[in-house]
Amino acid sequence: MLAVLAPGQGAQKPGMLTDWLELPGAESFFRWAGAIADADLLALGTTGDAEAIKDTAVTQPLVVAMSLFVARELGGLPGPVPHTPHTGRDVVIAGHSVGELTAAALAGVLSVEAAIALTAVRGRAMAAACAQTPTGMSAVLGGDPDELAAALEEHGLAPANMNGGGQVVVAGPLDGLAAFKADPPARARVLPLSVAGAFHTRYMAPARAELEALVGGLRPADPSRLLLSNADGAAVTTGTEVLSRLVSQVTSPVRFDACLATLRDLGVTAVLELPPAGALAGLAKREWKDSDIEVLAVSSPADLDRARALIEAERGRPEPDHLPDWRVVVSPVRGTVSPAEVAEGTHLPAGTLLGRIRSRRQEADVSAGYDGVLAEWLVQEGDLVDAGDPIARLYPEVQS
Repeated sequence: MLAVLAPGQGAQKPGMLTDWLELPGAESFFRWAGAIADADLLALGTTGDAEAIKDTAVTQPLVVAMSLFVARELGGLPGPVPHTPHTGRDVVIAGHSVGELTAAALAGVLSVEAAIALTAVRGRAMAAACAQTPTGMSAVLGGDPDELAAALEEHGLAPANMNGGGQVVVAGPLDGLAAFKADPPARARVLPLSVAGAFHTRYMAPARAELEALVGGLRPADPSRLLLSNADGAAVTTGTEVLSRLVSQVTSPVRFDACLATLRDLGVTAVLELPPAGALAGLAKREWKDSDIEVLAVSSPADLDRARALIEAERGRPEPDHLPDWRVVVSPVRGTVSPAEVAEGTHLPAGTLLGRIRSRRQEADVSAGYDGVLAEWLVQEGDLVDAGDPIARLYPEVQS
């Protein structure tokens, strides 16, 4: 199975479009995307300096448009471009933050035009929310999770991104971030990020309200490819639910760690990160350092041939003689488990809620990442589990 990852804001770099403009149709694509987004994406992506492309209002549509253009080069856009190289369940897509809009287009939920337009509205709304209160974000590497949770509570901060690979991004008021950096938890390294505000927290509530008022006018299709959600790493099966989650993620933490866990559980054999690439590929490599999953960051046109070779290899990969009799669903976090009221032997569509994990600092839902039959519960109400502990066994759909 091939996974395609779509990056979010923060992956941008000055001049990131320059090399790609050598490809046929690139300049006209970015002019067209810029007209939809009401921003000069072509100039921003070629001559814009670091400060110019940090502006949330324009950075988000720039990142999404770039990912979608390269996906088109690889044969991955919906609409007039055929749904190649993969259809159905032999490809899985996951985006990070605003990259979920890229993912929604790649899964056929939104048209390319709708994805870019919605991204532009999202970027402007989040930029306006950032201007209301001075807030920011910092990356935290290492440290004890319980000590981190206590320090965040002390300084009025919140976890905004649980990225996997040992990285958590925290967010909140600038004075709280400064105090947190001055007195971090033991063995934790704190790196302030160059962003406009506290994304994926309550400070983005005005932006969420603006998006809620807008998405009712869209008519999403159901995903034609397996599409994972930042909310919990689960597969989303309806276009309506995709839109609902795209809105709620503006004020909710990004659980990319849960997406990485689901990808591994699904048996992904190769990963492509669309440009501006590098950050998600790095997280995946650190999270899966003991695996043989090939991870490719498509960073320049020179990487396209290797990307196409991976796609062809996945397309031609023979079906295994024997699929696993069952697969294990694991907890994404440490906490107390509350299993859903689902009887053993029940057929579960991908995305079915299996339970909730509660800890002092958060709640995390656990969902089925694929169609199957609940074979056996491995926990009971109130059991304490660590991240990675098994929750239940599922028979894959083919076994049912």
